[in-house]
Amino acid sequence: MPAGIMIPARNMPSMIGRNNNVGGGFGSSSGLSLGQQPNMMEGQLLPALDMAPNTSESDIPRIRDDDFDTATKSGSENQENGASGDDQDQRPKKKRYHRHTQHQIQEMEAFFKECPHPDDKQRKELSRELGLEPLQVKFWFQNKRTQMKNQHERHENSHLRAENEKLRADNMRYREALGNASCPNCGGPTAIGEMSFDEHHLRLENARLREEIDRISAIAAKYVGKPVVNYPLLSPSSVPPRPLELGVGGGYGGQAGIAGGTGDMYGGAGDLLRSISGLTEADKPMIIELAVAAMEELVRMAQMGEPLWMTTLDGSTTVLNEEEYMRSFPRGIGPKPSDLKCEASRETALVIMNHINLVEILMDVNQWSTVFSGIVSRAMTMEVLSTGVAGNYNGALQVMTAELQVPSPLVPTRESYFVRYCKQHADGTWAVVDVSLDHLSTAPVKCRRRPSGCLIQEMPNGYSKVTWIEHVEVDDRGVHSLYKQLVSSGHAFGAKRWVATLDRQCERLASAMASNIPTADVGVITNQDGRRSMLKLAERMVISFCAGVSASTAHTWTTLSGTGADDVRVMTRKSVDDPGRPPGIVLSAATSFWLPVPPERVFDFLRDENSRSEWDILSNGGVVQEMAHIANGRDTGNCVSLLRVNSANSSQSNMLILQESCTDSTGSFVIYAPVDIVAMNVVLNGGDPDYVALLPSGFAILPDGTTPHGGAIVETGHGGSLLTVAFQILVDSVPTAKLSLGSVATVNNLIACTVERIKASLSCEAA
Repeated sequence: MPAGIMIPARNMPSMIGRNNNVGGGFGSSSGLSLGQQPNMMEGQLLPALDMAPNTSESDIPRIRDDDFDTATKSGSENQENGASGDDQDQRPKKKRYHRHTQHQIQEMEAFFKECPHPDDKQRKELSRELGLEPLQVKFWFQNKRTQMKNQHERHENSHLRAENEKLRADNMRYREALGNASCPNCGGPTAIGEMSFDEHHLRLENARLREEIDRISAIAAKYVGKPVVNYPLLSPSSVPPRPLELGVGGGYGGQAGIAGGTGDMYGGAGDLLRSISGLTEADKPMIIELAVAAMEELVRMAQMGEPLWMTTLDGSTTVLNEEEYMRSFPRGIGPKPSDLKCEASRETALVIMNHINLVEILMDVNQWSTVFSGIVSRAMTMEVLSTGVAGNYNGALQVMTAELQVPSPLVPTRESYFVRYCKQHADGTWAVVDVSLDHLSTAPVKCRRRPSGCLIQEMPNGYSKVTWIEHVEVDDRGVHSLYKQLVSSGHAFGAKRWVATLDRQCERLASAMASNIPTADVGVITNQDGRRSMLKLAERMVISFCAGVSASTAHTWTTLSGTGADDVRVMTRKSVDDPGRPPGIVLSAATSFWLPVPPERVFDFLRDENSRSEWDILSNGGVVQEMAHIANGRDTGNCVSLLRVNSANSSQSNMLILQESCTDSTGSFVIYAPVDIVAMNVVLNGGDPDYVALLPSGFAILPDGTTPHGGAIVETGHGGSLLTVAFQILVDSVPTAKLSLGSVATVNNLIACTVERIKASLSCEAA
């Protein structure tokens, strides 16, 4: 949980303090920080949020580079060279400066070479040694860094200017050579025309790619009955980018084809990823054969009814008949291992997105991971065997790895190594299928995907009909007893969760693109650029929360025992050079527990700003007011809000909170993060939200799996809830600092206190 949490003394030691470094632009106040000195938090929550901008280091006038050594002369020296008497009295008095001695400058120069960014302790020590004020030392280092930066830029500009002149001369020489070129056979002018050097190389590359597609087509012709040739090839260099409108771009992935980003953030990878080696030429024909067979199986499973799919007694769900499946599909990836359990489900829905965009989302690993961030914790494209033909994804084939999650540290993630194949069928229906490649991995099989995926059928008015099939064999023995029922019912990883998430995200994207925004409601953001920026910021907040709450193999959770409440799991990581996160040591803490209250009631309680003070220690009893909101779909619970906490204590500052709440028939999230008022003003005016520092905290609410119809949240009055509470807290603004036991104890007390408040409030409601 970001900056400024205040824990009452009656609940725990006053050990949570504010990081006072508000310089550096956006979001500097958005990380919750912990200190080890008592009463550090008294009277402080966030920088003053009374709409008055805070003074930062960047606001202090800097000394010009060329006057660095002389700009510190005293005011008296300046006056000696000017007029005197009445003329001086009429002039505004200049600020007096104190010139540093040669010894002081030499000492600070030597220290600067070792450490150009001293911290407060180092600056104080240096000021004592040199007889200066700490602010003088701070400003000297600030100006010195500016001077060095400008010198470096001038040198780089000179180098680039010389390079530019050299390239210009080369260009003129080549133009003259081309103009005077002659044919060696006839002596006449050459017929080069306007073809450029780059175009010539592109033509050679195009010819090579045509040969490659012909070779792949010949292999595929054995299995599909006809060669996929005579299509114009769209080379990879000319494929237009396919970003999701609200995607986070490269904020977390760091490289193309990698999504989720948690591998780099937390370090570590699962056994499956480490066991995978590169594909050989002998593997590729087998992969193509497997993908074609999987596509045929997926289409048939989507269209078949009984006896393959049996309807339950209440008629709410369908169950796969495993014996009939083995009779209908004897080919495939072999019999089910005895230690794995089968999970199979099928779901159909109508979503507000056209079929072309849906195919692009599924075939682009970054978009896929963004849309399904609550399910996909990490994903990577290992190798692209075919980019498709006719300028689209028809025939695209790519080898991938993915890690699927439930938003709780109590449920192990599921890693898969599979091939994804996309095909457009004769009736215009598109299909995307996954099937495991476990025979190419040396790791023990814990989860393998039999043909799974979806059929997408174009419907009128930009809608699409999606039929989704999930068919996996998995070892679920590591699931905590709290989540056993939910996982065994198939609703934790099943088709219903995929389809419900897709439907909700399509509505979210449609609302972001909407132009007919009603202006009558108070607090509705009508500025189109502001809406998109705020939605993009909220999307990054949700992705960050989901990536840090599961039992991903990229995480190293430590369980705290003897908490007096449910087990709390903690982990630490360093945040360095990430403009979207406050720098320093971040402590993540999470716990999951059961509540005898329906999920819809828990969701409404946690997202309602009027009941926030009952559980949120951050608000410290203050009044929470919604300042702005963006509706995200049909359900009123799908909303992005900007909240202001008006402190009950007049001596304390108000704070601003960005919150996104989202719900569907399989689960709900309430995710929030304190934000800086200056940064949010930029975002609301359509500015870039990528530089707003966030440390999101929040809740994941799932049904406990005991409701008659699979735990649908819309069914109030049935079953209980599985609630996961997760905080991200900045415990030290120095990335190299050591984590103290006091910080861990404080966070443990914080999360335990929050859990008890939620239980008490909901118990009173239930009674």
